[in-house]
Amino acid sequence: MAAAMKRRGGGPGWAARCLRDWAAESGALAKRWRAAQRLGPGRAMALEMQQLRGGFGELLVKIRGLPPAIPTLPLELTVIYNSSLLAMRAYDSASEGEAEVIRQGLLRVLEAHGACGQDLSIEELWQKVLQEVTVKELQASLHRLGAVQAAWWLAASCLGSTVSLFRLLSNTEGQGTAHCSKGENELLSLLKAWQVPAEQASLSLLQSTKYLKEILFTAAAFLQGLQQLEAGNFPTAFSLLQDAAGGFCSRMVLAQIYTCLGCCAQRMGKPQTALQYLKWALQTEFQCLPALFHVAAVYHELGKTDAELQALALLYEALEEKPPAAASSTPYFLIQIELLVHTSILASLLRHCHPSEVKYLLAQRCLQEGRVADAVEHYLDFLALLQEGLQQQIPVGGSSALPRIPEVFLEAASALGQAGRHQDAITVCEEVISRTTDLVPRILRLERLECPSPGAGLAGGLLSQKESLCCLIWRTAGYLHQGWAWANLHERKEAVIQFSRCLGDLLRVQLCGSGELRVPENLVPENLLSEVAVLQKIRLLSLIGRGAQFLELGRHKEALLDFQHGLQISPDDPAAAHYLVYTLWKLNRKQEAAAYWQKFFQRPPGEDGQERTLPLYLVSCLKQAMFPASESLARIIQDYLRTTD
Repeated sequence: MAAAMKRRGGGPGWAARCLRDWAAESGALAKRWRAAQRLGPGRAMALEMQQLRGGFGELLVKIRGLPPAIPTLPLELTVIYNSSLLAMRAYDSASEGEAEVIRQGLLRVLEAHGACGQDLSIEELWQKVLQEVTVKELQASLHRLGAVQAAWWLAASCLGSTVSLFRLLSNTEGQGTAHCSKGENELLSLLKAWQVPAEQASLSLLQSTKYLKEILFTAAAFLQGLQQLEAGNFPTAFSLLQDAAGGFCSRMVLAQIYTCLGCCAQRMGKPQTALQYLKWALQTEFQCLPALFHVAAVYHELGKTDAELQALALLYEALEEKPPAAASSTPYFLIQIELLVHTSILASLLRHCHPSEVKYLLAQRCLQEGRVADAVEHYLDFLALLQEGLQQQIPVGGSSALPRIPEVFLEAASALGQAGRHQDAITVCEEVISRTTDLVPRILRLERLECPSPGAGLAGGLLSQKESLCCLIWRTAGYLHQGWAWANLHERKEAVIQFSRCLGDLLRVQLCGSGELRVPENLVPENLLSEVAVLQKIRLLSLIGRGAQFLELGRHKEALLDFQHGLQISPDDPAAAHYLVYTLWKLNRKQEAAAYWQKFFQRPPGEDGQERTLPLYLVSCLKQAMFPASESLARIIQDYLRTTD
């Protein structure tokens, strides 16, 4: 060091002047930051932060032009502290370059102490520095830099490294390991026990370590609460999230924590507690709209349909309005909770819905609850968005609440049909049919692969099969709805045509190994079970629908064949059985009708006759397929049985 100073024409006095100049330069940069805070968030602020970071980087280069020495290290570590704060705010995460800056700072501390640690990891380096370097003048600067390192690790969800670091910080304070009582979270206990180093007037800090400690505590509680929530440990998650809510954060972050508490309470089976926290979230910051979405979900769980629909309507209005300018997250704190806590479960819980998703939910819930007029209005609003060419902006699939677009059309047709607008329902279904015409192959073979051979084409083939099946489902469901619509318009022959088209399309599916109308599940590929089950239900409903029209047209023998085929597909279906008995009776085959009645309706119900969950757009078709006069038919058959006995 003496030789370096001699070459520069200086001595101890020159080194002192350098230290004063560097401290003054650091102070000037800090002063520029305080002035820049008045700019508020935006391009000008971002540009100023970039320039300030460059200024601190240049200053660090100057300081590192000399070998490390105890008198200059506090300033050097402070410059690294300030530069790291700016880097985290600028990039929202740790960069390799910034991690290397901290690492080099620790290595210079060891070098000044007469030690080295080039081969150590960053965790091992911190351990060596905090255990071996006991120079009093460096402790405050090391603690401040340790707090920044903890922020980097929290942002990367490295909780183990953070805990180890604060154990070391507690030990170097001479306090011994922070006492952690049974059931208390160790990291939070360590953070509480950590003594914030006093701030020296000669070292200008861009963010007070006192506030950084509070932010670290809130972020640690929030992050761990989310991790426990994702793991299903709800009581622990709830406790940690409550700790986070009592910490230091902005209004928006507090609203987000309340939202997570509400979701946690809901999963714990405490809907009233969930509602309380979600309402607190909205009272704290109404722009935390995901809370309103979860309010609707809780009301749905409680069966309070009016309140659920009101919450969804309010959410739709809020999303439709032009959102206010983003609230300025206070620029006084470069490191904030938002930069430290970003997990997949948080993104899921706080996902912002597209207005179209909420409009669809309103339509769907109204249809499910039998509020047909409201459902029609909402579905038509949604379809209008599609017709205006906004579909590119509407999220479908993934985490979206929307089903595939053809299913929405079919649900709209179902609502229109229930509202008596049968011609409109036919038109909507025609849109689905025309769009899927070229997407369904003439023959769709489904093969069950017991021992699939390895190959890149297998997954793609199964995916293609599934997509083709979906298109076939939508197309045949469109014909099915059109058949019932024409039936309700008393156009029996047209209804028969549509039901027949539906059945004709269903013949495109060939399941290798089965020639039966009823497809055994053990022959269906596992990934296609639900689609094949829906197709079989559509086939059954079409046979019942066509058979019912044949009855109206007086074509009883053709009707009988359809009902018999329907029972081959679903032997336990009561609608097909009622129609079969009724048709036999109309054909004056009374003894057969009575025998079948006894066989079907006087046996114990089957154990595995449970109905699969049907798509919403098929529910109305299922209702229309029910035999309309089951009680009168039962009296007729029972009277006949008594007479014959």
